[in-house]
Order: sequence, then C-alpha cells, then structure tokens
Amino acid sequence: MMIHNFFDFLWLFFLYSFFGWVLEVIQLAFHQKRFVNRGFINSPFCISYGIAGILITLNGHGLSIPWLFVVSSIDATVIEWIGGHAIEHYYHERWWDYSQKKWNLDGYICLPYSIFWGFLGVLTIRFGNPVFLMIYHMIPSFLGHLILFILIGILVIDIFATAIVLYDKTKDPERWLAADAWFSKISSRLEYFIISHVEHRLERAYPTRTETKETEKPAVFAAGCCFYKVFLLFFIGSLLGDIIETIFCRLKMGVWMSRSSLVFGPFSIVWGFAFAGVTILLYKYKDRSESFLFLTGTFLGGAYEYLCSVLSELVFGKVFWDYSGMPFNLNGRINLLYCFFWGIAAVIWFRKIYPLLSNLIEKLPITFGTIITWIFVLFMTVNMLISLCALIRYDQRGKHISAKNSFEKMLDQHFDDQKMRNVYPKAKTVH
Repeated sequence: MMIHNFFDFLWLFFLYSFFGWVLEVIQLAFHQKRFVNRGFINSPFCISYGIAGILITLNGHGLSIPWLFVVSSIDATVIEWIGGHAIEHYYHERWWDYSQKKWNLDGYICLPYSIFWGFLGVLTIRFGNPVFLMIYHMIPSFLGHLILFILIGILVIDIFATAIVLYDKTKDPERWLAADAWFSKISSRLEYFIISHVEHRLERAYPTRTETKETEKPAVFAAGCCFYKVFLLFFIGSLLGDIIETIFCRLKMGVWMSRSSLVFGPFSIVWGFAFAGVTILLYKYKDRSESFLFLTGTFLGGAYEYLCSVLSELVFGKVFWDYSGMPFNLNGRINLLYCFFWGIAAVIWFRKIYPLLSNLIEKLPITFGTIITWIFVLFMTVNMLISLCALIRYDQRGKHISAKNSFEKMLDQHFDDQKMRNVYPKAKTVH
C-alpha cells in the first residue's frame, strides 16, 4: 500500500516508536529478568525507532531486498550513532555502550546490531508498512487524525518534561521552579514526584550510563563545534559547493549552467548541509586515520545524497540529478564513483579545508561574528523558504494547477517557468 500523505508517515512513526519500545523492553526483561521502561521519554515510545522507520521508508521505496537490507542497516546505524553522540554532547552521559562487542565504533554502534537493523528494515518495508497502513486507512479519517494529534500532544509534553529533568540533573524541585516559572503553578509535591520518577526510571533503564566531562570553552568566537561555527561552515560550504559544481559541469559538458539550490545567490545547500553535517558527525574523529575518514565519508555521503534525492522528488516532484547512465548506480540516485568522491571530500575537508576555515572563523571578533552569523541565518532562512515555495509552484504549474491566492500569483510573476529553468536546468518532472 502506498503512502498518501503526512498522516500516513505520522502513523508509521508512532507505531514503530511503540514497537521499538516493546522490543527494547523485551530484550532487557530477558537479560535483567524484570520490566524496565526503556527509552528517552516516559511514554511507551522509543522515538529513534520511529525516526529510523520513516527514514527507511523514504530511502527504501522501490529497492530490491539486498539493497533494502544495506540501506536499512546504514540508516538505522547512522541514527543510533547520532543519537548517542547527541545525548553525550547535551547531557554529558553515555546511555549505552557496545565497547565490549566486536566491530564497534566508539561504543555507540557495532556490526551485529547494524546487521539486525538491516533485517528489521526489510521487514518494515515489505511487511510492516502495507499492514499498518491498511489498518490506519480502515479507521475513519476524523478519528485517525484525532488519535494522532493526541499522541503528538502527549509526545511533545513528555519530551519537554524529560529534557528539562535531564538538563537540570537535580532532584531539588526548588531549582526547577527557579529555572522555569511555568512549573510554579504545580505543587511542589507533584513536581518532586515527577522529577524523581523520571530520574529513577532513567537510572533503571540505563544503568551503565556514565558522566562525561565537559571541556571548558576558550574565550574566542565559535570555539569547538558550536552553532555559530557549524552555520558559518554551512554558509561557506553552500557557496563553495556551487562554485565546484559549476566548474565541474563546465569541464565535463562544456557549458556554464546554474547549480544553485536557491533562487537568490550561488548557494548549493546540498553541499552546505553536507559540510555542516560531516563536521557535526565526525568532529570527534577528525584526527583519525585518512582511511577511516574516507570510508565513513563514503557511506555517510552516499546515504545523505540518496535521502536528498528521495525528499526532493517527494516534496517538489522533481529529480535534480540522475545517475542512471552510470555504472554501479542505485535507482539513479547515487553511484559508487560519486560515493567515493564523498569519501575523498571528507578527507580533504578535515585535513585541509576545515582547519583553515575553523581558524579564520575563530579569529572573528565575538560581537561582529555573532551579528554577521545571525544576518546570514535570516538571509538563508528567507532564501530557502522562498525557494521552497517557488519550487512547489513550479511543480504545480507543470500540473496545470492555477494560483489560488495573491502570494501564489506573486510567485508566478517573479519566478516563472523560464526563470526556474535557468536556476534549475537539470530538474526533471517526475511522472
């Protein structure tokens, strides 16, 4: 059964989050001989499973079983890796550790679990999705939407409360009251009960979690792998990526053509997000061997490019690149040669480009760097939103859908088909 709308994705997200929670509980019950509410939040959801289920659904559509196994393994492993590092970064704790298992990476991922995720992904796409969507479509539309909205509300409240408890790391309710005035309306007894319950549950769910030391930040602008540095790398990477692709197309095809992702300026945000993403994910490993960076960059780059291709097709109805004519391609979305390019790019990035850009960014005066970063944030946000709307209207015009309001008429006037073809010359409509 095909996925029709956002609610289908939302339904699958909650189901896989719940089944992931059940799987974790069963596993711990088998080993510890008792019930443990496993998960980041208190509700019966392991949201990492839900995210993985959606990502595998997006990337795995139309793939053969062998390729589906590979893509599922990569997607789920990357999510587990990111989740482990995110928890350690924000809360300075490790909630699981595979260090004692063979073929592990930093204790957060290991080959046996990656293989298990691959099998689980095949089951998800081939059997889980059709059955679960059939059940959902049997529910009256109003009731189905109501259930999902209720679950969203519960999930948001649960995540918010759990995050506050983890961030505060104290069982003293008075400190929580001082930190957030909203909770002052709740009785101190109830506050203490909630905080103690969450903290106690996390201790039981993750008995092996350990504190990690937070390094002191020097008094320089954008030190380490912070938001300001990552965003500026995204901005610079988008600009450099567009220039590189433009020159590459000129050398390969003998013509100059736009390779921009946005309607304003020479910015390829696929490259920008790639540079920012690889910095976040591999910052801790930037001093590892070049072979490690190459292999990691190859896998991550391939997975990233495949996901970008799927999302652009789903959201915009367009294919912005097609490798079908190249050997060792996967559905025309990625190919082995360009995956190797991602690996080479990761090595060059951390060995040559990143140290240079990082040093230049950190030399900026703190006040100036802060102001200019937020100016760029505002510009790129507006640019991406307008580009998104213009691309959606571009696709709608191709389907002979007329403008319904003044905003859509404005888009048709300023971003007509000719202008969009100039900005996106390689874009092809998906039929």
